[in-house]
Amino acid sequence: MRAPHARRGGYSLMEAIVALFVLAVASTGLLMATQAHIDGVRALEDRVVAQWIAENRLAELAIGETPSDQVRMMNTDWTVRADRRPTDDPDLQAVDIFVSRAGSTSAAARLSGFVDAEGAA
Repeated sequence: MRAPHARRGGYSLMEAIVALFVLAVASTGLLMATQAHIDGVRALEDRVVAQWIAENRLAELAIGETPSDQVRMMNTDWTVRADRRPTDDPDLQAVDIFVSRAGSTSAAARLSGFVDAEGAA
């Protein structure tokens, strides 16, 4: 037989509110972590695409083309800058290629290489 003051099964309103609060805090943390991961993946994608553009530009310079400073890849406009400098070998020039999103001042990728000095502009 039950005592008259015995509790019935179930949760009180206060326990339910505390459980919902804990769930809300955990969900917010999970949402913030997911957003940080998405931002990281987006930044990684930008760096990979910028590296592809830099490699393409070095290949274009190696075959003697004079490409434009603007490139469109992956539905994004990119700015490419190639700085040339002489080396100890008069037949070679060192090239530093910087790629950034159009309108941005920071480079998403930088690539250094060498090209034939004869086709240099």
